Amino acid sequence: MVIARKEETQISHAPIAPATAKLSLAYVWVAYVAFGLAALAGMLQGMVRGGIIELPSWTNYYQILTAHGVLMALIFTTFFIVGFIFSGVARTTGGALHGTALKLGWIGWILMVVGTAMAVVTILRNEASVLYTFYAPLKASPYFYIGAALLVVGSWIAGISVFTSYRKWRRENKGQMSPLFVFMAVTTYIMWIIATLPVAAEVLFQLIPWSLGLTPTINVMLSRTLFWFFGHPLVYFWLMPAYMAWYVCIPRIIGGHVFSDSLSRLAFILLLLFSIPVGFHHQLMEPGISAGWKMIHVTLTLIVVIPSLMTAFSIFAIFETSGRKKGGVGLFGWLKKLPWTDVRFFAPFVGMLFFIPGGAGGIINASNQINAVVHNTIWVTGHFHITVGAAVAMTFFGVSFWLVPALTGRTLTKTANRMAMVQTVFWAVGMFLMSLAMHTMGLQGAPRRTDYTTYMDHPLALGWMDYQRVMAFGGGLLFVSAILMILILLYLTFYAPKGNTEYPIGETETKQEVPRILERWPVWVGLVAFLIILAYGYPIMEQIQHQAPGSPPFKTW
Repeated sequence: MVIARKEETQISHAPIAPATAKLSLAYVWVAYVAFGLAALAGMLQGMVRGGIIELPSWTNYYQILTAHGVLMALIFTTFFIVGFIFSGVARTTGGALHGTALKLGWIGWILMVVGTAMAVVTILRNEASVLYTFYAPLKASPYFYIGAALLVVGSWIAGISVFTSYRKWRRENKGQMSPLFVFMAVTTYIMWIIATLPVAAEVLFQLIPWSLGLTPTINVMLSRTLFWFFGHPLVYFWLMPAYMAWYVCIPRIIGGHVFSDSLSRLAFILLLLFSIPVGFHHQLMEPGISAGWKMIHVTLTLIVVIPSLMTAFSIFAIFETSGRKKGGVGLFGWLKKLPWTDVRFFAPFVGMLFFIPGGAGGIINASNQINAVVHNTIWVTGHFHITVGAAVAMTFFGVSFWLVPALTGRTLTKTANRMAMVQTVFWAVGMFLMSLAMHTMGLQGAPRRTDYTTYMDHPLALGWMDYQRVMAFGGGLLFVSAILMILILLYLTFYAPKGNTEYPIGETETKQEVPRILERWPVWVGLVAFLIILAYGYPIMEQIQHQAPGSPPFKTW
């Protein structure tokens, strides 16, 4: 096997160029505008479902549920991830996105903003209350689907910008392994583009013609299969940038080193391979898919646990080695040496803790028999929130506290750090209370996605009410935390003292050999294609050739 030595891979320490910083900041701020609106919608959801408030006549529960899901799960995450990746790629490849890459970044931003605006307007007009899954046969306005398509296409163009920068670096550094952050960014974007192709096909060839009345019916089974082909990799599109911060940025923040360059790259390759061909585990209770194909997807889903465990091992090894070098002794003495009062570390660390029960819940959701107990209950919503709403979101918060000052040429002051610690605690407590109530109600059979109801005062439903009020209280804490987050970012963008904030990029402590096979993309993309054909080829062909009678559109709101 051909080996590349670490000393051949030099990481640039150049500051981020103003033009690139402006582009990254534009993405980040659109993300947080969407985050603020989504937090308001989420708080209202909790209050309504808890029976605390009633919505005015000009809006409805499913409208704000759709707004919350789309703005938080799709808009906030996608815009933040692109902005973060742009900044990190620039930071480790010379300080700037040059020429074509910069132009493509802005083109992607414009398309994504236009698509977001189209989708949000249709939701506000109550023409798209179909939830973020936009399941057929519920029909939204065609402008909602066109907006979603523009968002995806814009993200592709942003990905091409990343690939352009990567290719430029490889040409200028022949024979060297790319910087770890860049490698992870490229892996994430390869996964994203492959995963979004089927949902783009669904929107372009099924949903838009159907919503325009050009076709009278839609193949519901095929539509849902194409959505979940995308829907589960979407979770890893959220997680992989959080992992990037854990693997590459956190070691520098705590004064440690990257544990293993090779292990980090291998974990991302495994995530690429096994995060895509797993969508049927979201459809275990649906007819029309044989048990054998569902079992293949369940098996591949459980394999994804391996890179997650590799990540947990690597990150906590970094924590322990760093703490011991600072004088930590005994079995857990190293814990005392970690920078607990530094929100750049504290917020992602709390997110990591949430991911432990989140990962365990994911195994339950992917297990055929156990999933039957919790399917379509609010348990699934609770699981979703402690993975994305805690592990991912809190890592993004922690990144934002140093990323925004690094992009604006300002500093994270002690006062801002203390306020950010308060924001983190509010978010963690709110998420804990809300998700705990959701998990408990889910085990008792409470459905997800439903407006406030006592089911005609049925005793079982009345038993859920106390938990729904706890859920609403947790949502209130999350909204307060969201307001604090926006205020802190406004301060860091416009009012914090001028200064040089480090963009933390960790390196390995000793020279390490990195197998070149890890960066031979034709091999890994070919394996992904093979797994996709294995997992989806025959079932999708059957759904096309032997489809059930198609469904006309329905509007239930």
